[in-house]
Amino acid sequence: MEPIEQYYADMEKRVASYRTNADLQTAKWNFFDQIGIGKANYVYNFTWLGIPIIQLPQDLQAMQEIIWQVKPDLVVETGIAWGGSLLFTASMLAILEACDEIEKGQVVGVDIDIRSHNRKSIQSHPLARKIHLIEGSSIEDAIVDQVRSFAHQHNRVLVCLDSNHAHDHVLAELEAYAPMVSVGSYCIVEDTIIEDAPEGMVSERPWGKGNSPKTAVWEYLDRISTGERLGLDGKALAFEIDRVIEDKILLTGSPDGYLRRLETN
Repeated sequence: MEPIEQYYADMEKRVASYRTNADLQTAKWNFFDQIGIGKANYVYNFTWLGIPIIQLPQDLQAMQEIIWQVKPDLVVETGIAWGGSLLFTASMLAILEACDEIEKGQVVGVDIDIRSHNRKSIQSHPLARKIHLIEGSSIEDAIVDQVRSFAHQHNRVLVCLDSNHAHDHVLAELEAYAPMVSVGSYCIVEDTIIEDAPEGMVSERPWGKGNSPKTAVWEYLDRISTGERLGLDGKALAFEIDRVIEDKILLTGSPDGYLRRLETN
């Protein structure tokens, strides 16, 4: 076995053991309990290329691996906040271009309220040329139509949903945007941890246990399980939860949220 093959084999074996490692899982949840909003506020400690990014570093590592594997030329993100996530994905697409893996990458960011100071910092960034901002509700027909037109112009599409985290809103986003995802690519639903998190990790918001992105994922996967839904490409729509990713990074804000689109017969 070649050294790199051994590396991957060892990694696969380790990762497969994590879910049933009680001590490791206890340590994970103890950590989550301490980093939550109102306690350590851990996710507010980071920037990407000078712009605040409200993400766990482990999820960014997972995103980097996914982008290198999938090689999308379009990333659609709902929920912009400060804009750090847009800059992260834009920088990853710029790397793909530099490596001649894609010809030209673009990020489309949708938010119901793009604050003026955030818009200014995004549009004045050196990577702004790779980012298109759309202000409006991500589930409004006119907004979805705009994003769909971008998807039609690209070869491989990846989607990240990170706006309003209430069940009905996320479910509507999945209905609108998951069909745009290319076969082999991902629809990543952020903050599914809301369903499982210790009480201290979730701030006072309309969403919570039983009304979360994770419950929306479960309902959406059930809705499309008949195999009758079609993607934007005209092929049957099927997704699976990629739990290897969440097991590998261990600390994730998106358990059951890494949805990989499957090839269908």
